[in-house]
Parts: sequence; C-alpha cells; structure tokens
Amino acid sequence: MVANIICRSFFVISLISFPWHLSQAADWLTLQGTEPKGSDNPGTLWGFIQAQYQSNDSDPNAAGLYISPKVIGPDLQSQSAFNINRARLGIRGVAFGKDSHINYALLTEAGNNGITEPEGNTPKIVDASLTFTHIAGAKVRIGLFKTPTAEEGLRGVAVANYNNFTWATNQLLLERFANKFYTPNVAPQPLDSKTDLNGYKRGVAAFRDVGVQVFDTFKLADQWELTYALMVGNGNGLKFDDDNNDKDTYVYLATEKVFGGKGGRRQGIKYFGWRQNGVRTADLTNDGIYNPVDYDRERYGVGFKYLRSGVRVSGEMFKGDGMIWVAPHNPSFGMGPAAGNPDATAGHGAYGSATGYYIEGGYRFVDTPWELDIRYDVYNRLEDNKFEVEFDGITLGAQYFLDNKNRITINYEIRSAEAINFAQGAGPNGNLDGVGNVLSLQASYFY
Repeated sequence: MVANIICRSFFVISLISFPWHLSQAADWLTLQGTEPKGSDNPGTLWGFIQAQYQSNDSDPNAAGLYISPKVIGPDLQSQSAFNINRARLGIRGVAFGKDSHINYALLTEAGNNGITEPEGNTPKIVDASLTFTHIAGAKVRIGLFKTPTAEEGLRGVAVANYNNFTWATNQLLLERFANKFYTPNVAPQPLDSKTDLNGYKRGVAAFRDVGVQVFDTFKLADQWELTYALMVGNGNGLKFDDDNNDKDTYVYLATEKVFGGKGGRRQGIKYFGWRQNGVRTADLTNDGIYNPVDYDRERYGVGFKYLRSGVRVSGEMFKGDGMIWVAPHNPSFGMGPAAGNPDATAGHGAYGSATGYYIEGGYRFVDTPWELDIRYDVYNRLEDNKFEVEFDGITLGAQYFLDNKNRITINYEIRSAEAINFAQGAGPNGNLDGVGNVLSLQASYFY
C-alpha cells in the first residue's frame, strides 16, 4: 500500500514537471501496410530479436501452489527465466520491383511466446498481405495483418517502451480462443509442475486477423492528418480459415497533428478511437455433450498520444463485452457450469464485461542514450459480477539506446490483484493474495 501511494504520487508529480511537448504518434496503418510512394524496391529483409530475463516475486497460496499471474509466461513453470521472447524475420516491398501500386508483406515469428508456445514452439506466419493503392483515398489491404485497434496492440514492437503489456491489453485485447471441445479448468500448481497451467491449445491472436481492410490518411490544414480504416475479417486470429459463419467488423478513426520526424517515432499529438464486433463459437459447458454456442464479442476504446522534444505522454481506455478471458488456467472462460445455462453462473466470462485504462509518460534526456518511463494501469475484469477482480499496476522503467534502433530496457512492475467482493483470503483471493512484483530486463536488436 505504501509503495503504491509513493509511486502514484511520483507519477503525478512527474507528469506535472514534464515540459509537456512527446509519445510515438505514428500512422501505423500506413507504416505497416504500404511502401513509400513511388518505391521500386522489390524486397527488404527485416526483423528483430528480443532476449529477456524476468523475475516474479509473488507468493503461493496457503497450500504452496501457484496461479498464472505468479509465474513467468509463456511456459508458466517458474518464477524466473531467461527467454528469447521474440525472433521475427520478414520481407516487404513492391510487386516485381516495379509496380509501386501493389505492396506486399510477409513476417514470421520463431520466439518463445504466446503465439508459438501453446502449439509446440513452432514458427508461425504473423503477417502475409497485399496492399493495393490504385484508388485515391481508399487503399485496400488483403490477407493476414494487424487489425485497426488500440495503440498498445497496433504499434510496432520496435518502439514499445515497456517489456510487458498492461493488465487490460494482455487480458482483454490480446485474444485467446476457446478450445473446440469443453476443457476443464486447471487447478493451481506447484512450481515446475508437469501439469501445464495453460489450458488453451491455440496461441494468441497477436492483434491480427485474416480479412480485407480499406484505409487511408488525408493531409489537412495546419499539419493535421485524418486516418480511417474499415475492416472485415474472419475473427479467427492467425488461422487462415474461419471457424464459424460470422465475420468480425472493425472501425478505426484517428486525427493527428504532426510536429516533425518520420516513421515509428514521428513526433505529434494523436487522438483515436476504434471498435470491433464479432461472434465466437465455443462449447463451454461441462455436460458431456458437444453443444457449441455463439457468443457475442465486442471491444472498443479511445486514446491519445503526445510526443515532442524528448517528452512522451499517452493514455487509453478500453471496454469489452462478452468472451472475457479469465486466465490461461481457465479455458472454460470461468466457472465451468455443470450443465445447461452458463448465463446463470456467476463468474462466467462468456457473458461478462470488463474495463481497463492506462496513462503513461517518458522523458528522453537530451544528448544522452537514456530514457525514463512510468506507467499506471487498471483493469476491472467481470464488472458488476460477484467474481469481479481489480488489477492494478505501476511500471517504472529505464531504456538505454545503443543506437537509434537497438536498446536495453529494464522494468519494475508493482502489481496487485483483488476480488473486490471477497475478504482477504476468501474466494478467489485465496489464490490472488500474494500476486507480487515483476522485474524484467530486455535487449532488443533490429536488423
């Protein structure tokens, strides 16, 4: 409690003392989906490797057992680990090196993370798309790519200032898909258990979908830009097929005043909003019968980013209805009712709602390779439900830039989690009590 009060006070004081003129206010849709106008580059190889060490100081429950927030992912076997958490290689360019109106992108992932680990640590294709720029004001992108979504998911990893996502982005926006057949929840486990705490058989969606997107950016007066995106996708993450007859729809709108610079660290102030709607089909009832049900899934949010002269301030707020993920050891999306009507079961994420937000800032010291960062985030899972849980986090960070791309990042996350309708040690708090802080160190190399 004392640490939280001190860190929140420091966060407020820091924002007040900043000279309020930075964040990565980039046009990610254009950067990720198109090549520079007039380019004749047939292909550029690119990618990055991120090596990481994490240590989690959480305490076990009274029986000496652990749940997923108390161990290190994606393997969920220990409280400290070295890892190659990302290893990506891609190629992008214009068709045949001569038609600048047709751009392509291909990207693979071979790191040990939520994309690869649940399916045997095999490399995955995470981007495979064609973009057609023939129509003024309506670029068309087809294939597998990042959806127009929250900044924390849409932005490039190359400029992510923190080693881990916020509570809300990790749980609410980074989608996990239900197993085809009902799967029992996994009980808390000892460290180094042979039982996998992750009950999900598929990897995460990685903020991606297969579909078609129409988008563009328009220059307005006084350095302002307007960006829009409309997308229809399968709603099935990195899988190239569709697992039901329903499609997800996406809407995105942003306006930005550009101060200068280019690429992922362009300086400016940006305001944006987005929405995603879809249906997920899942068998979540433990009744011995394969009886999948269609569940509505909706996500939406707003945010801002500000970056200029070494100072960064940004924030987002998200809201979700339906298919609320309730941890990797709960593949039933909650309580796993015995039969019949999951809607009547308290704590069932398929019908739940959740809200999250964060605000963060950073300062890059002039003429030095150092940057300091601080972030505060909150996530209320299963709102207005008996099993509502509030997650809080304060992340203190420092970055040392070896050059314009490569850097070393150290974070210390001060975390807490509480089922607000239960006393300490009672109900879910029997396992949530003791969720502790996380120290992480990450080296990023881009090529």
